[in-house]
Amino acid sequence: MKPIIFVAAIALLATAPARSQPLVDPSKVAPEYREAAEKRRAEQLRQRECAQKADLEKVLPRDRTAYLNHCLETMAAKQ
Repeated sequence: MKPIIFVAAIALLATAPARSQPLVDPSKVAPEYREAAEKRRAEQLRQRECAQKADLEKVLPRDRTAYLNHCLETMAAKQ
């Protein structure tokens, strides 16, 4: 049993931590894809803003998806 635990511990230590998706930089994208990159960056900024609001309001993890969807819908409606 100890070897299994040891191997599992090594496997957990060897994996890289998950990172969030970096913001798209439209200036580093080919010119034909720049418009799509600008749209993607705007969407990422809206998502981050809603996530920060959820953190400030201390939304529970079980309610976070619904909160984020509602926040993004209201932001889209304002535009």
